[in-house]
Amino acid sequence: MRNRRAKTSRRLNDMVLATLFQQVPYNVAVIDRDYNVVEANDNFAEYFGDWHGKKCYAVYKKLNRPCDDCVSGKVFEDGKPRVADAVGIDQYGRQAHYVGHSVALRKSEGGPIEYVLEMTRAVTETDRWQQQIQVLFDRVPCFITVIDRDYRIVRANESFRDSFGDVRGHYCYEVYKRRTSRCRNCPAAKTFHDAKPHRSSKVGVGKRGQEIHYVVSTSPLTRGRGPVEHVIEISTDVTAVKRLEHDVIEAERLGAVGQTVAGLAHSIKNILMGLEGGKYIVSLGLKKDDKKMIGEGWEMLERNFEKTTSLVKDFLSFSKGRLPELKLINPRGLVTEIIDLYKNIAAQSGIELKADLPPRLRRAPLDPDGIHTCLTNLVSNAIDACLMGKQKGTEVVLRIRDTRDKLVFDVADNGSGIEYEIKKKIFTTFFTTKGGEGTGLGLLTTRKIVQEHGGKIIVDSTPGRGARFRMEFPRKRLMALFKHEV
Repeated sequence: MRNRRAKTSRRLNDMVLATLFQQVPYNVAVIDRDYNVVEANDNFAEYFGDWHGKKCYAVYKKLNRPCDDCVSGKVFEDGKPRVADAVGIDQYGRQAHYVGHSVALRKSEGGPIEYVLEMTRAVTETDRWQQQIQVLFDRVPCFITVIDRDYRIVRANESFRDSFGDVRGHYCYEVYKRRTSRCRNCPAAKTFHDAKPHRSSKVGVGKRGQEIHYVVSTSPLTRGRGPVEHVIEISTDVTAVKRLEHDVIEAERLGAVGQTVAGLAHSIKNILMGLEGGKYIVSLGLKKDDKKMIGEGWEMLERNFEKTTSLVKDFLSFSKGRLPELKLINPRGLVTEIIDLYKNIAAQSGIELKADLPPRLRRAPLDPDGIHTCLTNLVSNAIDACLMGKQKGTEVVLRIRDTRDKLVFDVADNGSGIEYEIKKKIFTTFFTTKGGEGTGLGLLTTRKIVQEHGGKIIVDSTPGRGARFRMEFPRKRLMALFKHEV
């Protein structure tokens, strides 16, 4: 009874081994000490071809002698299992890259090694995919880097190396920005912390010292739920776009200068006529020894001289391109200063000038002198519009709205308003609400300063009911300009 169970067990064991030998997803071969292939499964035959009566090196590599670094030979020597990469030739003559596992086979435990079992797994396709991925990694038209938790670059693609140099092993902030410490608001740091993608706009310095504007996206490289060990940074170079944006703004500004010159000629003509009139009255007063006439003529000369000075200063200010000198300030101070400056002037004309400010205002990077100029122009124009409207109960309101994304200055009045046709060209041509008293450059200068801050100015008006001028500054763009300056 016991012998029958033993025979059944051995037969079942042989059946299992035979099935596994054929069905295991490996190329399996058994070789003897003379490197003869004595047994192999169907997978092996399909991959390497007919093996009967052949040496392993002839089957694997189409050689006529043993391999120089034979793994199975070492297993026969010491009985230790081996795993190794190898390159052979399949039955169709194609190069085949495979990973081989070699183990010793003994008849009994501790007995001599009679055979070596070799299990090989083809990785040729894996290699091909890896090569294609590497080509994609290198040739994709954007910057790609992989950084570790110390913020060192461990991999960088060809586009990145062309722009920043071969900088593997260096700190990312050292490479991107020439900094000695980690960047503020670092998107990679955020990804290491929360394992989520992050996006940011940055300005870096290339290997030739050139300024590079780029938009970077960071994503975690992790397996499972463990900590993020590496982050991949994919950046798009937007330097050309930024340059184009600057060129468009500059072209618009210079175009407006050209359009304004025609209007300036008319304004200069009026000023010259005023000077000539003043000169004539002064001369006539001198001849008649009339002090009152001399005083009237002199007043005309002074008034037109001031207009000439104002015209020249405004035009030079408008035509000169410059970057704003940004400082972290509380916008409340600018509004308070403008209110104090114009409150009495407005009150003398029966106009109420007031501020509408939120209880809390975050600091923002602004050019104080530039924004002061903008608010001065807008408030002055609003007061003039109220005088032209001749309504009762006129007011000018200066507001600030501080949202999550934007800082907004708002100057509104209930004066005469602006006609639709004038509103269409108010920021592009010579225009003034002050008749012969204005130079027509106030709104053009205001728009220029707002654009230099990365913002925009919008006007909303209904004739006879007033106008609202709104300056919007995206906080991200302000911070990007501020960081660039710092």
